[in-house]
Amino acid sequence: MSINMQEQYDKIYRYCYYKVRNPLLAEDITQETFLRYFAQNVYIERGKRLAYLYTIARNLCIDTFRKIQPELLTEEIPGADCFEQIELNIMLREALKTLSEQEQELLLLRYANELSVGEISSILGISRFAVYRRTNAAIATLKKSFRKEDFL
Repeated sequence: MSINMQEQYDKIYRYCYYKVRNPLLAEDITQETFLRYFAQNVYIERGKRLAYLYTIARNLCIDTFRKIQPELLTEEIPGADCFEQIELNIMLREALKTLSEQEQELLLLRYANELSVGEISSILGISRFAVYRRTNAAIATLKKSFRKEDFL
């Protein structure tokens, strides 16, 4: 399987940003991820390149939190012309906060980074069935937190 490095760079950055919530730190971790990835020529020739890339990024994010505790920044919702869009963003963020850290990570990998179930199972070290089950459970939890009237 050949992977597009430019596309993966953006996805790894998004993943790192999700983990550390600091754009500059996420960029540094993303760069370090790719440096370490290309430094391991032996592993690149084997399969599961994408899983290896995400494993490096995940471990670097964990190491970052072990070294220092970054200050929590308040996230600003990007400006939108439509009040309904802003309201929906706020509701979605609040609903996502009700999910566990693992569920949030799973949804990020599956829907924001558009990884396949097989790739996610390799990255997280769980079975494909567990990925399906946990994804469906997280989506069901999100659906419960929204009422029909919110979307009419």
